Amino acid sequence: MSLKFVLLLPILLALVMSISIHLLWTILWLLGKCFHFTVSYAPWKWTTIGLVVLSWSIIAYGFFFGRFRLDVNRVDFSHADVPSAFDGYRIVHISDLHLSTFNDRPKALERFVDSVNAQHPDLICFTGDLVTIGKEEAEPFTSALKKMKAKDGVMAVLGNHDFLIYRRDFANNASRMRAVEDLAKYMREELGWQLLRNENRLIVREQDTLCILGVDNHSCSDQGFHTVAYGVLSKARYGATGFQVLMTHDPTHWKAEVLPKTDIPLTLSGHTHDAQIRVLGWSPASRMFPEHAGLYTVMGNHVSQSLYVNVGLGCTFPARVGVDAEITVIDLKRVKN
Repeated sequence: MSLKFVLLLPILLALVMSISIHLLWTILWLLGKCFHFTVSYAPWKWTTIGLVVLSWSIIAYGFFFGRFRLDVNRVDFSHADVPSAFDGYRIVHISDLHLSTFNDRPKALERFVDSVNAQHPDLICFTGDLVTIGKEEAEPFTSALKKMKAKDGVMAVLGNHDFLIYRRDFANNASRMRAVEDLAKYMREELGWQLLRNENRLIVREQDTLCILGVDNHSCSDQGFHTVAYGVLSKARYGATGFQVLMTHDPTHWKAEVLPKTDIPLTLSGHTHDAQIRVLGWSPASRMFPEHAGLYTVMGNHVSQSLYVNVGLGCTFPARVGVDAEITVIDLKRVKN
């Protein structure tokens, strides 16, 4: 995540656009020679220059401004099975911190943490990808992350990046998994988060129970890049009672397993980032993920089941254009009969 990327990407785009436009102009020029018509070069030159300037401007905006814009999205989640004692219970859902995003702007992370706390959450749910490459990304931000507070604490799961599969300096898979366990230990002991690895936690109010389930990253589609499927939903559901909320990093898990095999009312995911770019409301992420941002609800197993996909707070490439970082505030509401 560096300024070098912001300089390099527009150069590459400029080369691709320049070559493409000049190739097309050359073809037309040759046709003109054959069929005796003239093709002026000037419009093609200025088109190339305009597109290069536009691409530089968009990426520069996304790097310097777009990646630190923040949306607080509010969702009233109404369901007949919400227990009376949890009517009005507030879950703040965040995802995909990718902490190296904030190396050059640590104050932005502190501002995001302050915004989370300002929602007065009963529970914070983090749906994975604390880091991009390794635990060392997180260590400079430990004090900021520990300031994130909720009445029932922070619960988290591991995303695909948290399994450190994009790091190349491990001697073998065993050494990688030892590093994953070290990251998990850091999240539990240093940050004080409740990391759910194919397990659940019960929150009890009066005689009612809210059950938070969490699974390791479980990707269920060909996404064009290496990922992992370590989630065991049956294990996470063992002993689960009451109203259930599932945290699973990859939203493809919802249709592949959650809908056909369970009646879990609410699933929380991240992972997509909504591609970190939207043009006139369209995101490239929609080509890969049917559920790529926001709330989705279907009737499954004779009950209403919903998925919320959070587009994340951090970045896998250091720019956001039209897709602001997101904090989701979910207020559980009991449907009155």
